Amino acid sequence: MRHILILLICSAILSAWPGVCLAQTPAVAQPPMELAAQNPAAASHPDAALRKEFIHKKILQTIILLVTSYILLFVIIKFINNRVKDIKARHVVRKNTAYAITFTVIMMILVIWMQNITYLSLFIGVAGAGLTLALQEVILGVAGWLLILIRRPFEVGDRIEINGIKGDIIDIRLFQTSMLEIGNWVDADQSTGRIVNIPNSFVFKTENYNYSRGFEFIWNEIPILVTFESDWQKGRDIIISHAMRLAEGQEDNVRRKIDAMRNRYMIYYGKLTPIVYVNIKDSGVELTLRYLTEAKKRRFTQDQLCRAILEDFDKHPDVNFAYPTYRIVKE
Repeated sequence: MRHILILLICSAILSAWPGVCLAQTPAVAQPPMELAAQNPAAASHPDAALRKEFIHKKILQTIILLVTSYILLFVIIKFINNRVKDIKARHVVRKNTAYAITFTVIMMILVIWMQNITYLSLFIGVAGAGLTLALQEVILGVAGWLLILIRRPFEVGDRIEINGIKGDIIDIRLFQTSMLEIGNWVDADQSTGRIVNIPNSFVFKTENYNYSRGFEFIWNEIPILVTFESDWQKGRDIIISHAMRLAEGQEDNVRRKIDAMRNRYMIYYGKLTPIVYVNIKDSGVELTLRYLTEAKKRRFTQDQLCRAILEDFDKHPDVNFAYPTYRIVKE
């Protein structure tokens, strides 16, 4: 909101300033003939003084309006923070309140300055041309913000990836979107603690990947390598049993969400239950577990499965992990 108010007041003052300079031309109403004969330039002085007084009055009214609206917004947001306990609901209410007050302030500023067609055309001409030329990226950012609000490719709380940067959306503002970064030097999609601010113009310039929109489940894979001497079939059964236990009660929920997504996208999944794929590697038999998990619980579910598999493998001496080995033969 601060950025909007600053732009509006600057545009209004700049658009009104030429009116002050042009006010030096004689007005339609003529002074007495004797005064005009003695000093022709004096004819414009009363009108110029009135115009300057008019401009100063409008500027003062605009400043009072901005200060009052800012104080009102501060009080309302403080009240919302104290009364609304749910974090996401509190954020949405705060943003909607800021948008409503900003829109009201814009309308009131227009009422203050646009009292006749002369000021209207002057405002549109000067402010429109100046802002278009000098603030191309800013305008593109505002257009991106409108696209985000209307099309909703993501919203606060979603996990997205943009240009290799992954994170959870924590705020969407007029010019930029803020994310709490995940990944980077931290493994398994956990938070780094850094906040990344990205201009909203990115929605027109690059692709973005949404982990949460519509279907918050992702496929995760855990590769496990056992020796050729191991009973790999028993190892496969151990892995799949733990994965099926973790997925109990989840399939119905996943199918409901997929059915809901089919109303918007052409999407199809044939198998939603965990599965283990077998592959032959140089050092042993690779058993790759593929299963569905919530995007924000990937590391948690992987930790649970790995712990359970390790404990179960330890109980079966005929199932052993494989690892690369080197043999040196001396002749």
